[in-house]
Amino acid sequence: MNADGTGVTQLTDNFALNDMFPAWSPNGNKIAFESDRDGNNEIFVMNADGSNVVSLGQQGIPSSWGG
Repeated sequence: MNADGTGVTQLTDNFALNDMFPAWSPNGNKIAFESDRDGNNEIFVMNADGSNVVSLGQQGIPSSWGG
């Protein structure tokens, strides 16, 4: 999305009912989010452009990246 709010791009498009609680990585390159796309609510990580979605194999809500 552009700074003025235009150019919105949907990053997730799947059969899951819920993709929620996004959290940006500190450097802005990745987004963690909770999804039920595997049948359980798990944390996933993807590139900021929506590519390379990977399950971390753990349940929970990505509240921060820690560090």
